[in-house]
Amino acid sequence: MSEPSQPPPVGPPEAPIAIAAGDGRGEPATPTGAEPGRARSLWSDAWHDLRRNPVFVISALLICFLVLISIWPSLIATESPLRCQLSRSLEGASAGHWFGFDTQGCDVYTRTVYGARASIAVGVCATLGVALVGTVIGGLAGFFGGFWDALLSRVTDMFFGIPLILGAIVFLSMIKLSGIWPVVLVIAALSWPQIARIARGAVITAKQNDYVQAARALGASHARILLRHILPNAIAPVIVMATIMLGTFIALEATLSYLGVGLRPPTVSWGVDISAASTGMQFRNAPHILLYPAAALSLTVLAFIMLGDAVRDALDPKLR
Repeated sequence: MSEPSQPPPVGPPEAPIAIAAGDGRGEPATPTGAEPGRARSLWSDAWHDLRRNPVFVISALLICFLVLISIWPSLIATESPLRCQLSRSLEGASAGHWFGFDTQGCDVYTRTVYGARASIAVGVCATLGVALVGTVIGGLAGFFGGFWDALLSRVTDMFFGIPLILGAIVFLSMIKLSGIWPVVLVIAALSWPQIARIARGAVITAKQNDYVQAARALGASHARILLRHILPNAIAPVIVMATIMLGTFIALEATLSYLGVGLRPPTVSWGVDISAASTGMQFRNAPHILLYPAAALSLTVLAFIMLGDAVRDALDPKLR
């Protein structure tokens, strides 16, 4: 005799359990810190890593403090950097004057605080100019290729052949204008080729992706492909390089001011103060006039370089 058939199960059928790759519990695997079912972009993943990187946190806090005092130096310095008392020339630290006085009898602490404004302004403005010019030229060369790539690459090579410091000295010696803008323009005009090469390589890599080919097949214009599809995916290496170059430009401004072709008195900057301290070797008898502006310059450059290294580690997929 045949066995009686089993009655059909009552109720809705049970849904099959999808086993995710690398997960033995039957639950879909999600990146650490990400919401289930939501993909994380490169930028959100990089921000997730940066928040947990002590190097980034320390350098970012220091840079925020430097930017704050460069915008609002009177927050921590109440005197004027141009108020000098020649009778107190080269005096050491005292109450109310923590860093002592320089050769002209100016308060070294006040000048060190106010010196951040010009030095950081030169670095930021030069970096923005370099990033803009380099990204445009390198991006267009990498996107269009062919004749335009050859032409723009040769122009880039011509500027690469000009030594940065030597070229800046020659051009600034010819310009008789004072202020930060001649220094910014000369630095930006001679430093963009490195950003251009990085942008060109990133655009060439990005334009070979499938989503770019699909947008091109759907009839998207060159401007839309560049701005909506290629630029967001090719800008990361440019940002990393620009962050590192910002600290380099601050040091370059100090170098040019030390050589007498950069910022000039009465502009207050760390390079100007270092140059004044070196005149006549006055720092041998009063080392404080050289120590504090040099320490502020070194700390600022180190903070920006550390920030650039942390951003590079977070945005480079090969280092994950």
